[in-house]
Amino acid sequence: MKNGLVRRLALCALLTAIALTIFVVEAQFPLPVPVPGLKLGLSNIVTLFALAVLGWKEALAILLVRVFLGNLITGQMMSLFYSLAGGLFSFVCTALVLRALKQNQLWVAGVIGGVTHNIGQMAIAVCVTASPALLAYLPVLMLCGIGTGVLTGLCAQLLIQKFRRFFP
Repeated sequence: MKNGLVRRLALCALLTAIALTIFVVEAQFPLPVPVPGLKLGLSNIVTLFALAVLGWKEALAILLVRVFLGNLITGQMMSLFYSLAGGLFSFVCTALVLRALKQNQLWVAGVIGGVTHNIGQMAIAVCVTASPALLAYLPVLMLCGIGTGVLTGLCAQLLIQKFRRFFP
């Protein structure tokens, strides 16, 4: 029992470090697109992987540590609320939808996560700025969320298939 707990904790620490590294590296290379702040969200691959393999408690811990430390390290503490809003809304929706999916449908959970992440961030942006005009970006963000969600979902799905023998 104790070895299993230590192994699980070590895996959570490793996944957190991987997600944090991806988050920080991705923040250094903005995408050459006309949509401000758009990122691929590659660190969400790790969150989705953890959610599917470890469960919601561990995945939530990985997400929260990654968001807080990632914004701290990149010096984007003003983005913390946007990241938290998008991340938490996406996490809840993804966790709920994941219960109904098979492991070969993880990409669907990625799409739900990508879209709801953008909705969560947009909701905070509209509240903070008191500018409903920002909602004009929402259709573009939804399309981007679908694309990035497919990418992150497929990557997580492939990782699970590749490392299936390591998890019961």
